[in-house]
Amino acid sequence: MPQIEVLTVSQLNLFAKRRLETDAVLSDVFAAGEISNFKAYPQSGHWYFALKDRDASIPAVMFRGSNQRLLFLPENGMRVVVRGHVSIYERDGKFQLYAQDMQPSGIGALYLALAQLKEKLEAEGLFDPSRKKPIPQMPRCVGVVTSGSGAAVQDVLQILARRFPPARVILCPVQVQGDGSAAQIARAIERLNRDGEAEVLIVGRGGGSMEDLWAFNEEPVIRAVASSKIPVISAVGHETDHTLCDDAADLRAPTPSAAAELAVPDQQELFAFLRNVRERSKQAVLAVVRTKRFQLDYLLQARVLRGPDALLTVPRQRIDDAQRRAHDAMNNRLQAERRRYYTIVSAIDAMSPLRVLTRGYAIVTRGGHIAASAAELKAGDEVEIQLRDGSRTATIAE
Repeated sequence: MPQIEVLTVSQLNLFAKRRLETDAVLSDVFAAGEISNFKAYPQSGHWYFALKDRDASIPAVMFRGSNQRLLFLPENGMRVVVRGHVSIYERDGKFQLYAQDMQPSGIGALYLALAQLKEKLEAEGLFDPSRKKPIPQMPRCVGVVTSGSGAAVQDVLQILARRFPPARVILCPVQVQGDGSAAQIARAIERLNRDGEAEVLIVGRGGGSMEDLWAFNEEPVIRAVASSKIPVISAVGHETDHTLCDDAADLRAPTPSAAAELAVPDQQELFAFLRNVRERSKQAVLAVVRTKRFQLDYLLQARVLRGPDALLTVPRQRIDDAQRRAHDAMNNRLQAERRRYYTIVSAIDAMSPLRVLTRGYAIVTRGGHIAASAAELKAGDEVEIQLRDGSRTATIAE
């Protein structure tokens, strides 16, 4: 009878694990399905989910080292193609798929990542039109963030120099595609903001595929553009290309060359405008001079200017009238006061004691006091008798 080998649970799980991991198919497998029960653990960074189809499902895990390379965030219900290997989690005897890569099924990963990032940044208000700053009309300094080589930067520099030579140009050459390009672009925008010399920024590059332009869809670039205190003109690719940098910028230009034309005015157009203003100003001044000259000629023909004495005729008449009215008023007042004076004098005279004395009466006083009664006088008193035309002193005899 053959000897029977008894395995422990741990040995059994380990045996199955090794068999699965050494299988030519299961050690590098592609599996398509729909994501469900997706959970992302912030502390570890690992993702746990189930991959299912209509008839079955398999638990799956994607560790942080693998999921950091993805350009999108998986969601429940999303159909994906997962590449990885199948194994058993020894502790639980759990058969599961260990994902190493993942791609959306039916939609490109770049488009999905773009849609998710746009939705996130829109929710934060980074694309809000109210954030847009006006582009200065005549900047004294233009900052350019693009590749230091290639036709795009040469076109931008030539157009800026031709259209508006007074403007200085600060070129910040950066890598515009590939790993690290987004960080370089963001740092260049931040450095120009710190320097504070540029009054407008051109950020962009020439045309290319979606992958070539991807740096201008990355979050560091979008946030740097949106937070820039200096107005930003986005100039990425061709007219048909569109990136999130265009949405965050204060103005979108269809090409880098167009951005240069939008950033500065045309010096020749300015000169033509100034010539036009000068000519219109000249004609306006001449029209005013002609009008004033006509008015002066008209005034010179006036009788007043030909005979200035005419200006004094009316004032003289007014003065004469005023003097006459003042003289008449003074005479009338004088006559009234004279009549009033005579009336008062007559009333006083009628009441005067002297008027009584003229009729033969006399006033007798003793010691300066009028003697109104004979009983007030006695023999021997000296009295003064006031008559009409003088006074006499007398002694009372009886």
